[in-house]
Amino acid sequence: MTDPILLDGGVATELQRGGLSVRDPWWTTRALLTGQNRRLLQSVHEAYLAAGARVITVNTFRANLRALRKTTLDGAGQAWMVHAAVGVAAAARNAARVPDALIAGSIGPVEDCYRPDLVPSDDELRAEHGWLALQLSRAGADLFLIETMNTIREARIAVREVLAVGGRAWVSFACNDDGTLLSGEPVTGAVHAVQRDGAEAVLVNCTGPEATEVALRALCRGRYGLIGACPNLEDRTGLAAGEHVDRALPSTLEPEQFAELLARWRADYSLDILGGCCGTTPAHIAAAREVLTEPQLVD
Repeated sequence: MTDPILLDGGVATELQRGGLSVRDPWWTTRALLTGQNRRLLQSVHEAYLAAGARVITVNTFRANLRALRKTTLDGAGQAWMVHAAVGVAAAARNAARVPDALIAGSIGPVEDCYRPDLVPSDDELRAEHGWLALQLSRAGADLFLIETMNTIREARIAVREVLAVGGRAWVSFACNDDGTLLSGEPVTGAVHAVQRDGAEAVLVNCTGPEATEVALRALCRGRYGLIGACPNLEDRTGLAAGEHVDRALPSTLEPEQFAELLARWRADYSLDILGGCCGTTPAHIAAAREVLTEPQLVD
């Protein structure tokens, strides 16, 4: 079995740990507004590369038209934010001297990732995902991570828009405790749908470890391409589901525990791609690298 592809962890988590406020209307795109903020963002990417990640996620989860239109930016400024985010990731890859690392443009839901009831019409989705896919392609993203999707409908439209600009589509779904999507749709149906549309990989992300494992069982039943997981490690004790907190929350697992969990998932489900979501730090990714790339002893 070859080593899995190792993704990074929570970019927003590390920005908050670095003292950056992440709140409406700028959210994580605040990291692109000043030279000082961009240097912080670059240091986050570099830390994940140093930890062993070979795919780094561009800071564009909230650089979609719906979010950016709530700011003071005009059309040119909105496009600039996407290009700047890719540029910071590329600068980090150069500084870390990891030329084979891939830069994954992040495409999140155009509305709230925890509110499938807010997903807009197909026409709006095509226009907005098409715009972001085009900007990421022009900026030089190596692949497109369509992440934290909560409905099959939006995920499929995002995949089609990515393929329309010649991109490689990876799709990641957020799931409930019972392994269904947040919309209540079955994971197996989601896997089949996006794979038929041309997705290269399907993952589970922004879902707690226990619920992620439930979803992985269903994911495996529908697989024929690459599959993976990036669990959410935030300790949200006392918080309502989906409630935003403008500070870095503690992790539910220590780095060594996280590494052991990923190693077990790798063995049990033959996962191709592994990483972390909110609450996952470079230390978690470094511990995972040590376990997942450990040489096998030969008798």
